[in-house]
Amino acid sequence: MLSQQDLQDVAGRDVYDRSDTKIGKAGQLYVDATTGEPEWLCVNTGLFGTKESFVPLTDAQLKGDDVYVAFEKDQVKGAPNIDPAEEGIMAEQEQRLYDYYSGLGWQQRQHRDTGQHRDTGQYGDTRQSPSSGTAQGDARGGADAMTRSEERLRVDTQAERVGTARLRKYVTTEPVETTVQVRREEPRLEREPITDANRDAALAGPDITESEHEMTLHAERPVVEKETVPVERVRLAKETVTDERTVSDEVRKEQIDTDTPER
Repeated sequence: MLSQQDLQDVAGRDVYDRSDTKIGKAGQLYVDATTGEPEWLCVNTGLFGTKESFVPLTDAQLKGDDVYVAFEKDQVKGAPNIDPAEEGIMAEQEQRLYDYYSGLGWQQRQHRDTGQHRDTGQYGDTRQSPSSGTAQGDARGGADAMTRSEERLRVDTQAERVGTARLRKYVTTEPVETTVQVRREEPRLEREPITDANRDAALAGPDITESEHEMTLHAERPVVEKETVPVERVRLAKETVTDERTVSDEVRKEQIDTDTPER
């Protein structure tokens, strides 16, 4: 049994079942005023921790910063829904928890006194001996009536890992065409008549001779270069979508018939 000293600042710690499966986050701790021993731990379960389930701290252990209890996750989540008052757990509420966990093989501790369980550690023990099935039926229905009960489905959700999304960058090659204008020089023969303005230059040489004249021609050609430029940023983000799922199970209900004497 863990001591109150062992579970100081227990709120917010991860709680695991005996199969090392995480149940949820530790909430309020309820201890016994007479002995100071931890009695119940409230665990926040469900999707976003919206549900609170009570679990006995009998045989619970601390492993590092985590709390390990002696029950399975489904057993803890299936415990009766208890909403403690400001003064703590009422006797009727605690009896429901005792009945539930006793059905799972849990042996509760011996009775010490009577009172109410509080989360401050200043309370007594409110345990009462469980009644037999007949006594419970009489108490619920009276001598001339009986109470009919039935099971109801209580459906919850839990988050589980379904896959992994990742970004991967790779290189592909694709052909690209573009058009560019290029220029080139071509020779062109120009003729001009002899005029007074160019007569001296035209008659400066010998009358009849052979000669050559060269001209250098130029042309542009395409030159291709590559550069790397950033074009966009890509990141992964998550969004939550809501679907509807239909669950089905079998529930039991009690039926009441009358058996009257024949006249």
